[in-house]
Amino acid sequence: MSGDEPAASEPLIMNVKLDGHPVEMIVEADRLDAAQRWSHYVIRGPLFGLAVREPGVSGWRMVTAMSDGFPQASRDALNSQLFFQAKDDTDDPALRLELLSAVRRLDREPVNELTVAGARYRVIRGDEFFYIHDGTVEPPRPTDPDPAEPDWDLHAADPELDGDVVIDHAAATGVMASAERLSMLDLHYRSTRYPADVRADSRAALETHPGVVLLPAAFRVVQRTEDGWEPVLGIMSTPHAARRSLVDALLTFWPRMYGLDADEKAEYARAAEAFRSAGRANELQVAGKQFFVVRLGRVVRIGPDGPEPPRPSDVDPYGPSKIHPTMDEHGNITFDDEDEDDE
Repeated sequence: MSGDEPAASEPLIMNVKLDGHPVEMIVEADRLDAAQRWSHYVIRGPLFGLAVREPGVSGWRMVTAMSDGFPQASRDALNSQLFFQAKDDTDDPALRLELLSAVRRLDREPVNELTVAGARYRVIRGDEFFYIHDGTVEPPRPTDPDPAEPDWDLHAADPELDGDVVIDHAAATGVMASAERLSMLDLHYRSTRYPADVRADSRAALETHPGVVLLPAAFRVVQRTEDGWEPVLGIMSTPHAARRSLVDALLTFWPRMYGLDADEKAEYARAAEAFRSAGRANELQVAGKQFFVVRLGRVVRIGPDGPEPPRPSDVDPYGPSKIHPTMDEHGNITFDDEDEDDE
């Protein structure tokens, strides 16, 4: 282990800060209120993202949001990251070859970690969860970031999810955030609805990656079903972005997807307008369906060597493939169907 690698005891280090800043005090009070109000949590399942540890920098910086549903999506993100770095960010043939060598490996192998040009990339795993009480899911909190003036333009830009996040388990957190982390230390899959290998990997992770870090809150739309709550739209960075995604789905996506007739489209449009007029509503009912904007937690397990990578039981719907054209060390690109090294 090199001198800049974390010590084996570090995953369980937790630094608590007492911040007297008025804003932080309000956030702490909001967290305390939520902890008392929302007494149980539901694990939704795994999420994946891409992180990098750079020389001389503490922690692992998120390169992509922790929002992918399976590991190969994050491996493909790394493939593209390195390809475009070789294409656009260097004129050094040797560095370009190093980057392209990593790309070619990702074309063929389900690699979860690569060190390239001194940067250590890793596909990392987290778990998505949300809090419930008396059959109701936790909505956004008053202190969650949201625009002062809601913008309902369906093409409006939203803050980047996890754009400035560095996973550093030793970074100081507030009293309530630290208490929440403590409560998550024993989080693992217990229910028999999970396959045996999933439960076994989850138990093993308590030993191999005993620490936890909580990522910033995220938001998405879920639908109440007979079996609980089913996610119906993607993970968003703000409550309003999730609300706007619901309006977009009602007006454009779902009518096409489900082949709604004129009356059904009109019903969806009326529901969308009422929801939009409410400003900051978090619940919508239409056509016998019930939708909620839910506040998501995302927890990453930490071991002596950093964030947890994908587990053996994590499932990919597809494997590696070549997703970019061939490039040589001088930056010349060819669009051949064959790769000479595959011959």
